[in-house]
Amino acid sequence: MSRKKNKKQITAGGFFNQPAGGNTILLTQATRWNRDISHYMRAVSESERVDFPNRSKLYDLYDTILFDTHLSSILEKRSSAVLSSAIEFTRDGSPDERIGEMLASPWFLDFLKDLLDTRLWGFSLFQFKRDTDGWLTYDLIPRKHADPVRRLIMRMQTDIHGTSWDEYDDLLFVGKPRALGELVKDIPWVLYKRGDVSDWAQFAELFGQPIREYTYNAGDDASRYNLVNDIFGSGGSAVFLHPEGSNMTLHEASNKTGSSDLYQGLASFCNAEMSKHVLGNTLTTEAGEKGTQALGTVQKKGEDRMLEQDKRFVLNVLNYQMTDLFESFGIKVRGGRFSFVSPKNTDPAGRVDILVKLDSLGLPLDHDQLYEEFGLNKPKDYAEQIENGKLRMENELRNEDKQLSSPNSQQSTKRRSSFANLLSRFFGEAPESGKGAILEW
Repeated sequence: MSRKKNKKQITAGGFFNQPAGGNTILLTQATRWNRDISHYMRAVSESERVDFPNRSKLYDLYDTILFDTHLSSILEKRSSAVLSSAIEFTRDGSPDERIGEMLASPWFLDFLKDLLDTRLWGFSLFQFKRDTDGWLTYDLIPRKHADPVRRLIMRMQTDIHGTSWDEYDDLLFVGKPRALGELVKDIPWVLYKRGDVSDWAQFAELFGQPIREYTYNAGDDASRYNLVNDIFGSGGSAVFLHPEGSNMTLHEASNKTGSSDLYQGLASFCNAEMSKHVLGNTLTTEAGEKGTQALGTVQKKGEDRMLEQDKRFVLNVLNYQMTDLFESFGIKVRGGRFSFVSPKNTDPAGRVDILVKLDSLGLPLDHDQLYEEFGLNKPKDYAEQIENGKLRMENELRNEDKQLSSPNSQQSTKRRSSFANLLSRFFGEAPESGKGAILEW
């Protein structure tokens, strides 16, 4: 006997201002700071436990490393390539305007962002619903409170037991139960970089400004008091205050420039490792010493292949996993298909060159399409102008024929045969009867 699904929405919030009946999930603030490699290793071990796995510490680390500007920028670069591509739904070769309106709505763009984050976090759990205006919308279930291995929703992130999400209706699970997500590979580089930059900042603070030295009579407290006041009121550079007769030795770094380069080199290395992981290359984000245009083009092709993988992932979810869910909300998608719209050629000069070559071959062109593609307004007297242009051309050709009507005129023969010669060069000569064409490579 099948169990009846729960129509109640999953709610999440804090301990205060809870709805009637209480929140399904009680959220806890993420622990972001003072994290090191030992916390990373412990978090991965708890996430990979066979029985009672818990990802709360690992996901706190994910929230931490997303504050890194380099990592967040390359993740944004990869996802924006998909989000900036238009999606359409076609049935029998024609776009469906009703579903197209849904694809252009704000909730769908937000859904695509969270859907693409699935590869970063390992999984995503969505609950869909109708908003007050009748639009389809969704809630992303907090990942720290969902156990994809046992398919449970925990009220507290530290719980080992919870409610089976199979009891809830309108849920969509995307991902693999034991996948930890791609961000697990970037945690070490962000942590190493954070410690390196912190030491670098301390190095600059110590050796970037001159060091002041003050001495005072050990028995003169008033003099010492006045010196202390002067020190606090004269800038933030390093200061050493000691009694007269005592010794102070300052051991500075032997090679300050080399030490600074060491810090910078480690930070750049960590950034490069993150770029290679997320984008598959480094030359599309930073120009290195060995970077060339040819090498950058090759690496850009690899980045484009990763883009195609992301697009295929999105389409697999829309065309397969979400079919029953769309139908349950009255969105008829059976018999149709979601797809990305192929981008048009964005090089106007290249397009004009192609059109000129086609026109030189005498191939007819669709003028309406050309006006639309180049964003031009079609004249109201378009037909009249075309007719006048034809008459003017015929008159020019008639006058030219009169001038070149001499039978000895080579120019006349050349003009009349130019189009035939052009077609002959384009299509090649036909083979003689009974003989195949001979190709020379």
